[in-house]
Amino acid sequence: MKLRLHLLVLCVIIIFLVCNMANFQHKHTSLEAKSRPFDTVTVSDRPAVKVSKKPVARIGYLPHGIVESNSDVELKPLWLTTSVQSQKKSKQNDRSLIAIAAGINQKKSVDAIMKKFLPENFTAILFHYDGNVNGWNDLPWSKSVIHIGASNQTKWWFAKRFLHPAVVSMYKYIFLWDEDLEVDNFNPRRYLNIVKSEGLEISQPGLDSKLSEIHHRITVRKKTGSFHRRVSRANKECSREGPPCSGWVEGMAPVFSKSAWQCVWHLIQNDLIHGWGIDYKFGYCAQGDRTKNIGVVDSEFIVHRGVQTLGGSTITKGGTRGKNAQQLRQKAAQAQKTRGRPAGLDMRTKIRRKSRSELRDFQKRWDRAAREDRTWVDPFARSRRKRRNRTPQ
Repeated sequence: MKLRLHLLVLCVIIIFLVCNMANFQHKHTSLEAKSRPFDTVTVSDRPAVKVSKKPVARIGYLPHGIVESNSDVELKPLWLTTSVQSQKKSKQNDRSLIAIAAGINQKKSVDAIMKKFLPENFTAILFHYDGNVNGWNDLPWSKSVIHIGASNQTKWWFAKRFLHPAVVSMYKYIFLWDEDLEVDNFNPRRYLNIVKSEGLEISQPGLDSKLSEIHHRITVRKKTGSFHRRVSRANKECSREGPPCSGWVEGMAPVFSKSAWQCVWHLIQNDLIHGWGIDYKFGYCAQGDRTKNIGVVDSEFIVHRGVQTLGGSTITKGGTRGKNAQQLRQKAAQAQKTRGRPAGLDMRTKIRRKSRSELRDFQKRWDRAAREDRTWVDPFARSRRKRRNRTPQ
């Protein structure tokens, strides 16, 4: 009798364990399907490591082998000879991508950028925030790049919707640039050689201090050396490590490795389209120590003119002087006239207010996410504590 009772208890325990395991596997599969709606495969620049195969959530009733996890944004010809096909495949090796949010008023500067990048094995996308796509047809390279138009949207809005990591996974580096950049002293190939040799996962070109609009000292080009990672600690505003004094780049001309972009894409919010505050969190996507993996390249530098175009052009406060300032005034007046807005209505003020509001919302979301995710550990909290302990009381 006692033996039967023991067997009955044992059977109940076994059934309970089996039910719990089945329930756990079902929940895990459901969560995996929700977290990977595009069937995104994690990409890395590092050599692949053999991992035991795990069950992958099925997409509808499709067999696994028919699902293509990755894509690209290369233009596909309707017909192709064998020789052209082999030539096209050879060019796909070590390819990078440049994406620019561009308006027709900045056609000249974007033309100069494209002439630098396209010969260096780059694929190019133009995000037309003014909706004017046909105005670029007269440029010889226009048919070889991808044009996407949506009125009054920022480059972060475009990037979130059209640069999914699974779509741009074949590109080694993603340049997500503004339109108001001058590249007379910039060579894409030399720039990438420096980035690769120094292991920079996130970077940007240094800014010409005399001609550029400068917001943070770390972006200013140093005349000695090929790159830098931090501002001198002699600077009173940067006596500490961390953004924006080290391990940081600004949002006007960032360059991301393939691995870093997969993280940054998820960092971009669907509804906070101005992107204020995102650059302060880039370090969490630097694939390690941000003070080592993020840097500013000095030997290949650019000019940031600071032309504010969304909502109407305004005159820059910083490095635009002389003839450039006069040209900007004329463009601002012309843009105001073509948009038909009253002279007293300053749309830039409204945009800046919304940007600051989005910055507060983004920081609240970050704080809430960090608080609620009990398994998450801030990799930079320890270094901050060390700095506080070293600071004299």
